[in-house]
Amino acid sequence: MSPIEVVLIVLVVLVVAAAVPAIWVASRRRALRSRFGPEYDRVVAEQQSRSAAEHELRERERRHAELTLIPLSAESRRQYAADWEEIQARFVDSPAEAVGAADELVTRLIAERGYPIGEYDDQLAHLSVEHSRTLTHYRDAHEIQLRNERGEASTEQLRQAVVHYRELFADLLGEDPVRQPSDGTRPDTPQDVPSR
Repeated sequence: MSPIEVVLIVLVVLVVAAAVPAIWVASRRRALRSRFGPEYDRVVAEQQSRSAAEHELRERERRHAELTLIPLSAESRRQYAADWEEIQARFVDSPAEAVGAADELVTRLIAERGYPIGEYDDQLAHLSVEHSRTLTHYRDAHEIQLRNERGEASTEQLRQAVVHYRELFADLLGEDPVRQPSDGTRPDTPQDVPSR
């Protein structure tokens, strides 16, 4: 074998050795992006580096794997759906109370499914592993609920809070608790939560 062939072989081995970890990192990154969706970008923006953000997301996956999540019984699903319809009906006469009730119902559902309900940020972290697509809705609803508690939320904001809570609620329940129009389209706002 000539010295040029040896150098070429060594270069090929070095390139392959360098490419394998890069491919592995890119594959893990794609998997995290796929699993966490918009939450991936949010955590990257909040952390000092992409690797710190990805470490945080992998840590969330680890903590989530330690949970014992419980599927809901058919009876429990029916009761939650009925409770949700009652909240939407209550919105017409008492929007502020309906938003508070929606927050309580979602929290109760989170707990019944087996998620911890202590600190709000911990709740978000645990929920982000399987419910990242609806987490922005939960954040928005929670922010409006805090304004609601201070008496600072408008009726339109309260209506939006119910819409946001519905998204996470439906995701946790595994179905949409709101009756759909007969034409099969999904309204931008719940039919039972009128705008004022």
